[in-house]
Amino acid sequence: MKHKVYIETSVISYLTAWRSRDIVIAGNQETTKEWWERRADFDIFISQFVLDEAAAGDVQASAARLLALQDIVELEVIEQVATIGEELLIQTALPSKAGLDALHVAIAALHGMNYLLTWNCKHIANPAQRVKIESVIRSFGYQPPIICTPQELLEV
Repeated sequence: MKHKVYIETSVISYLTAWRSRDIVIAGNQETTKEWWERRADFDIFISQFVLDEAAAGDVQASAARLLALQDIVELEVIEQVATIGEELLIQTALPSKAGLDALHVAIAALHGMNYLLTWNCKHIANPAQRVKIESVIRSFGYQPPIICTPQELLEV
């Protein structure tokens, strides 16, 4: 049985963006492409939140992001996603601008994802937040996904 992976928008952005001049970001982009080549090893999923974010911004860039996402299964956004997302903002002290980040975590947990794949290390894949995030998800009776970067998931 394959692991279920929810792909957050930053991964698709790194996958499709022009190579960065920043050496760290460029390395993360290459790692993302390497993981993408292995995506068939996993069952991968997105949500409407990912599609909405991917569609925003520059027309050519958004077209490339949406093209990369076209064959990925979209998870249903159910009512409890908003409830858990709101509680994540309260309990983890994330800023209100991180509301969409909280919704990514909530939908991944509600749909039983094994992993949440992201390059958002400020709000999602932040070691200081992980314990708090996991606690909130468990308080609703769900198993939290393992939040990780493509680099970490290459090791699986």
